[in-house]
Amino acid sequence: MLFSVPRSHERASAARFHLSGRLFRACLCALIASTLVCGAFEEAFADVRKSDIIYGEAMGERGIKATSCPTIGAEYAYVCNAEGEEFFARNADAPAQIASVTKIMTAVLALEQGDMGQRVTVSSSAANVGGSTSDLRAGDELSMADALKGLMVPSGNDAAVAIAETLGAQFQKQSKEDGRSLHRHDGSAIDPDDPARTVDAFVARMNEKATELGCTNTLFTNPHGLDDDQFGSDLHSTAREVSIISAYAMKMEEFRSLVDLKEAELAVKRAGEDITVTVETTDELLGAYEGACGIKTGNAELAGPCFAGACEREGEELYAIILKSTSEEQRFIDCTTLYDWVFNNQVDYKLAHSSQTAQMRIDGQEREVPIVADVALSGWVDKTVPATFADPDASVAVFAPNGNVSQSFDLFDVGGGVTAGQTVGKATFWQNNSVVAEVDVVACETVAAPNLFEGIGIWWDKAMRSFSNEPTQAESVIINDTPLLLENA
Repeated sequence: MLFSVPRSHERASAARFHLSGRLFRACLCALIASTLVCGAFEEAFADVRKSDIIYGEAMGERGIKATSCPTIGAEYAYVCNAEGEEFFARNADAPAQIASVTKIMTAVLALEQGDMGQRVTVSSSAANVGGSTSDLRAGDELSMADALKGLMVPSGNDAAVAIAETLGAQFQKQSKEDGRSLHRHDGSAIDPDDPARTVDAFVARMNEKATELGCTNTLFTNPHGLDDDQFGSDLHSTAREVSIISAYAMKMEEFRSLVDLKEAELAVKRAGEDITVTVETTDELLGAYEGACGIKTGNAELAGPCFAGACEREGEELYAIILKSTSEEQRFIDCTTLYDWVFNNQVDYKLAHSSQTAQMRIDGQEREVPIVADVALSGWVDKTVPATFADPDASVAVFAPNGNVSQSFDLFDVGGGVTAGQTVGKATFWQNNSVVAEVDVVACETVAAPNLFEGIGIWWDKAMRSFSNEPTQAESVIINDTPLLLENA
């Protein structure tokens, strides 16, 4: 038998919002007949704040235009890459409810501690937990692998409880054997012999894992993220710590495959009969946005619309965490806004910028190279040698909102003669007080040192110039420029 699950609560709500939002905006435009007013309406859903952190510094302190910053609706947001490089943060360290984003940790624990072939039985408590569902019913049996699909693809709260009960019983047994107590989030010890405390035991291990990952401001109180009525509690994390958990999870190939599914089939034994339950993802970016590869949606009473997203392009993976956005639709808009902002501001910054050029032989080939400096030859009175970078095509990857690039040159005293390709100095490039590149400066051409008779004349000329306080040698001149990455406000 084949069962197709209707859209989850999250997907249905998103569809209703999308439709009602379009009708409302259409009516508003018809009544007001003004795109300006419609634009003002949209801005109510998203903003730029002077307190937003752009690459480690508040936007207001950077002094860059608001148009150069991402406009989002989320109250809490964070975006970084897989190496932990932070690009944007909004209230990223403030505690917030995270709804079904909780299930990332549920999945991590199941993948690390469970056997994908072990059987999971759905209890009445699991089947009736409420909220988004994978359409499991009391008494259903399925593999841990399929339970994980039900957990992450349609965001099944029923699957979350079933997994927690199954593994929680295992954790209780282990704690008894090890003589190590597990504790609920309120600090009370969990009775290892009480079958009603299996979910508590699972959640205890979720919190232990969070601590192991360095998440000091994260507290799990259930395996699904519901936060109202019977599940009202101090469940919370932060946008930054969700990114830590997400990055950890995405290092697991099984997890990556799981959250990249647009739909999945669950093999379920129901009342002795083998059936297939088809579930659909709640992640609307999969297959719709370039590089999107997960991870988890969320929406609950206190948390509001949330999304922990991952996107990979050209070998770089970004994690965008959106908590308490203004709508289910806006959480995805917030996420793609942050992705676009990061990708569009990653610049391959060419180090040599000069309209002056010289011919030079490099690697056996004659080519035209940019002149970055005229370097004085101290053995002469008025001679310089044109210089370029050892690699005239050198560039460095920079993030534009981190600030404009500056340069400094340290040019050597090379005497009276120099050979083409000889190092005559070093250039250092900076962005926001950090060195981003260093490159050797080399002579473009060969200049012979003065001969004996020239040397005598130069010595006399320098003596006379010194006597009359005139320059005794040419001045080095820096020609290279550093174009602006961003206009200041």
